[in-house]
Amino acid sequence: MSILVPAFVPDRVPEAHCMSILTARPPRLSRRPISLQRRVARFALLGLGWVLVAVGLVGAILPGHLGVPVFLVGLIVVLRTSRQARRQFIGLQRRHPRFVFPIRRLLRREPEVAPVLWHQLLRTERFLLPPRWRRARQIRRRVFTKRPSDPSGV
Repeated sequence: MSILVPAFVPDRVPEAHCMSILTARPPRLSRRPISLQRRVARFALLGLGWVLVAVGLVGAILPGHLGVPVFLVGLIVVLRTSRQARRQFIGLQRRHPRFVFPIRRLLRREPEVAPVLWHQLLRTERFLLPPRWRRARQIRRRVFTKRPSDPSGV
């Protein structure tokens, strides 16, 4: 009767890879201390992001269309620098996916701006106007409907 032995058996498991008895997870390794310069830079970026979010919200209410892009840039900066803001944004997405999904589509690396704007136009039209006054869908069908080609081949 032979006993199978693994090819590599370490004499001692390093302490960083030891599992905790209670959690069955590796213990958290201590992080390197963050320098004061990095903390100040992170705090400044976070402040700049919140200022851009506030300016974007005010700009979205005022006439002109520069509020939404400024808001999105501020949101990107805040979400990249704050772990807590990221968690809250994910929680908001889980609670209200219909309202947060267009924002998430615009936050991607290559955002689909035209489809998002079109979808928001249709949603706004459906929310504000009675059915007989809605024209956006009819205009799209008229513009993008393929017309039969000329049978003579010219």
